[in-house]
Amino acid sequence: MIVAVPRESALNERRVALVPETVTRLSKTGIAVCVQHGAGAAAAFPDELYAAAGATFGEDPQSMALAADVMVTVGRPSDAALHALRPGSVVVGFLNPLGDPDYLQRLAERNVTALAMEMIPRITRAQSMDALSSQSNIAGYKSVLLAAAALPKFFPMLTTAAGTIPPAKVLVLGAGVAGLQAIATARRLGAVVSAYDVRAAVKEQIHSLGANFLEFDLGADAEGAGGYAKELTPEQQQRQRAWMVEQIGANDAVITTALVPGRKAPVLISEDAVAAMKPGSVIVDLAAEAGGNCALTIADQIVTSANGVTIVGTTNLPSTMPADASRLYSRNVYALLSPWITDGQLRIDMDDDVAKGAVVAHDGTVRIARSAT
Repeated sequence: MIVAVPRESALNERRVALVPETVTRLSKTGIAVCVQHGAGAAAAFPDELYAAAGATFGEDPQSMALAADVMVTVGRPSDAALHALRPGSVVVGFLNPLGDPDYLQRLAERNVTALAMEMIPRITRAQSMDALSSQSNIAGYKSVLLAAAALPKFFPMLTTAAGTIPPAKVLVLGAGVAGLQAIATARRLGAVVSAYDVRAAVKEQIHSLGANFLEFDLGADAEGAGGYAKELTPEQQQRQRAWMVEQIGANDAVITTALVPGRKAPVLISEDAVAAMKPGSVIVDLAAEAGGNCALTIADQIVTSANGVTIVGTTNLPSTMPADASRLYSRNVYALLSPWITDGQLRIDMDDDVAKGAVVAHDGTVRIARSAT
C-alpha cells in the first residue's frame, strides 16, 4: 500500500501531513510512503530526513495521486490531485465538511473514502487522534505571544528602581482547548487573567489554571453535543454582548476563541466594546477565518480602531509554528490509521465509532454522523 504526502496547496500553509518519525513507523507496518519533494521543507523537515526514514519521492501531486492508495494532507488536496485519485482510494485531512457540503459531494462523486480530521469524535479512545485539539493548543499559545508583542506594556508586574509596573489584564473569551492554552500561557507570562465561556462546566478548569471565571447567567447552559459550545439564541447573544462591553473595556488584551463547527463565528466584541477599550489595547481573534468574534476583525490583517485598539486577525496560527504543529498532526494521523492497518493494508472498520464520526464520504455516498450543533 502506498501513502502519498503532497506539498500543501493552500497559500501560506507551512505544515506537512506526515513527518519523518511517522514515516518510519508506517514503514515498519509494511506501508510505502511517497513524499513530494520539498513537502516538509517549510516545517524544517528536509528531504534528507524523509529519505533516511525510508520514504520515496514524487514530483507532483497528480502523479502521486494516481499511484496512491491513501493521500494524507493537512488541508484539502488540490483539485488536480483530487481528480487524479483512483476510485476506492482514501483521503485524510481537514476537509471542512460542515462548512462546504458541495465539496463533500465532489468527494463522493470521485468514489473516494474521505476521513475528515475535524470530525473525529471526542471520546476517550480518540484523544490521541484529535487533531483539532492538538492544533488548537498551538493556536492558543501563539495568540498570547501575538498579544504580548502588540501590547505596548509588560505582561508581568515589574518592580524596578523607577517604581512598580502593574501587570497586564488579559481576558480570554471561550475556554475550549485554545482558550485554556491561552489562559495558561498568559498566566506563565505574568498577566492577570480572567475568562468567560457560555459552558458552566469549564469554570473549574479555568480556576485550576489560576484565572478568574466571569459569570453571566444566560438562562440555560450552552454546551452542545461532543463538548462544543452550541449556538446561542439572538436574545442570548444580545444580552451577552451588552454585558461584554463593560468586561472587555476593563482589560488590556482580549483573546477570542469562540467557534461553532460549520457556522459563522458569533460576534462577541461589538464596535461599542472596542470603543470602551483603552488606547493601545489589543484583541487577538482566533475566529477570524470564520468571520471573527470581533465586529472589526479583518481576516489576515492587523487593523487599528479609531480609538487606538489593535485587532489581530491572523488566521491559521498553527502554520506559524509548523515544526511542532506538523509533529502533532502527524501523530494524530498515525493514531487514527494504525488500528486499521493489517499486513501492510488499510482496512477501515466502518462500524468503529471513530469511523462513524470521521468518515464523511464513502462508496459514492456523503456521510455526516454529527450535526453542526
